[in-house]
Amino acid sequence: MSQKKLIITYAILITGMIGAFFLLSSLVGLEGNPYLRFLNLIFVLIGIRQAIKTNIEMNKETNYLTNLGLGLQTSALAVIFSIIGVIGYISFINPDFISIMNNSFLIGGNLSLAEIVITLFIEGMASSFVGSFIVMQFYKNHDKVKATA
Repeated sequence: MSQKKLIITYAILITGMIGAFFLLSSLVGLEGNPYLRFLNLIFVLIGIRQAIKTNIEMNKETNYLTNLGLGLQTSALAVIFSIIGVIGYISFINPDFISIMNNSFLIGGNLSLAEIVITLFIEGMASSFVGSFIVMQFYKNHDKVKATA
């Protein structure tokens, strides 16, 4: 599978997991709980791990920087997809959700949709970088193990 397909596939997976979790949270009335947003990092880590693992297994790519870049691109694309989802949700489904986001301790204040999007982008990219480096700690010696075997 090409790296572009891996990136798109696992970015969609991450976005789907985050979207499903958000939908479940909203069905039980917990969409305003800011602490649940930290669980999104788990979904990002799962998607990054699967993308890198698939790249190693299917494409036999063991280069650290290549796989780190794959993880970063996958999670960055998932951030973009998720932000598009948030914009769609606020614009077409629940315009009142913007006030819930503004009351969140992570955002706080009286921000416009554009300012919330920028905040989510920065927050998402930070988790993308951290997540990619965390996952790569498990795969950093993968090529060394194969070379000695």
